[in-house]
Amino acid sequence: MSLYRSDTSTNVRKGEELNQQKLNLYLQENTPLIGEILNITQFAGGFSNLTYCLKTATKEYVLRRPPFGANIKSAHDMGREFKVLNILKSVYDKVPAPIVYCEDVEVMEAPFYIMERIDGVILRASNAPKLQLPAEVLRVCSEALIDNLVRLHGLDLESTGLIQLGKPDGYVQRQVEGWIKRYYNSETDKIGSLDKIADWLKINIPTAQNAAFIHNDYKYDNVVLNPDNLADIVGVLDWEMATVGDALMDLGGTLAYWSEAGDTDEIKFFNLTWLPGNLTRREVIERYAEKSGRDVSNILFYYLFGLYKNAVIAQQIYARWKQGHTKDPRFGELQPIIKGLGVKAENALEKGRV
Repeated sequence: MSLYRSDTSTNVRKGEELNQQKLNLYLQENTPLIGEILNITQFAGGFSNLTYCLKTATKEYVLRRPPFGANIKSAHDMGREFKVLNILKSVYDKVPAPIVYCEDVEVMEAPFYIMERIDGVILRASNAPKLQLPAEVLRVCSEALIDNLVRLHGLDLESTGLIQLGKPDGYVQRQVEGWIKRYYNSETDKIGSLDKIADWLKINIPTAQNAAFIHNDYKYDNVVLNPDNLADIVGVLDWEMATVGDALMDLGGTLAYWSEAGDTDEIKFFNLTWLPGNLTRREVIERYAEKSGRDVSNILFYYLFGLYKNAVIAQQIYARWKQGHTKDPRFGELQPIIKGLGVKAENALEKGRV
């Protein structure tokens, strides 16, 4: 028996319930092999798309849909995420098999898709400290996490068909301009550090870039681990922002989540990498460079962009809560985290290093 419990779902949060009767009618007409859904629970992790566990008499499936009240179409495109899984499944063995996509908003009030459930352990900032994992276990887990990122970035874009999922030329500039625009569109309070980072990013966009298929939200709580061997990644989840772009944007995003023991609580909130045994951010960079052969000399830019992007995502969610579009109490507590990310980025910029 495994020492570690598989990721579990709990009761659906108030205001995020699904219409089970409508869902069963849709499945009966479109995907009868799934069978009748007898129970619906919800996975607690994440601040973006909502993820539910659908239980039949014999099996479990996962349903993904946008958050209630969201109006950020490009960030919650269920059809695109379903397409990513379809293309990726044949060339990368760590993604759940997609089953059905529904764009009829009459069924669930929003587009959604259903995929198979990959059973295993998901380490989260909220649960990992309680497990008291040995440092040597976390060491190999964090190494496996980076090695798998290198593998993703090594997928051939043309032969796999992944190239159709994005346009690598001009990717970084589009991302910088787009995320700055999103921030000011959702701004609720003036945060000087984020203004400073936005200005710096605009005038320091790298000229040489590394085209690759990128996950864009790669961190511990988006990977599923083998309960009998936590260094074995059996699944990677949450492909909503996956695209073709600069590989170092992915690495920078991972580093932005990668907290260390000396970081503030606002930064530690995002990940469990501050626990003893995990690679440091510097070790992550060195391992990625060694395994991938990519030039990481300009990694500070990508790290700062990752911190800024995380702040923007949190700001968009906080703004939605402040406007009354969601009642999830977690969303109302995000402002200190937004400010903390700004301070972290400003400090890194002043020091000139990650």
